[in-house]
Amino acid sequence: MKDQRATILRKLKRLALKLTSQRLAVVDVLVEKNLLHPSAQVIYNAAKRKTKGSSLSTVYYTLNELSKHGIIKTLEFDRMENRYEGNLTDHINLICKECHGITDYKIPVVIDSREVTRKSTSG
Repeated sequence: MKDQRATILRKLKRLALKLTSQRLAVVDVLVEKNLLHPSAQVIYNAAKRKTKGSSLSTVYYTLNELSKHGIIKTLEFDRMENRYEGNLTDHINLICKECHGITDYKIPVVIDSREVTRKSTSG
């Protein structure tokens, strides 16, 4: 969680985006492990408990900025509200058909030993 937060903050600083208390509250909500793939409304509800002056429009603006710069992912859906995540590692988002919960599924890396042998001996 701290590594992910630090990575996001470095990217914000590199882009010269201000580190306002509202923006930091949104980042903190995004990296909390118990809030995987939250909606803007969930982020807003949690952020307003963390800092004063948070508004839903500020949350949407912040999410848009973070997404536009590739700092977070926006998950767009046809039949449910958009969700957001700070996990930019390679993974698939699995959606439960019943509860609509979203779970990260890390893609297993499979290495073809024949391909490795072929590449290492064809030098």
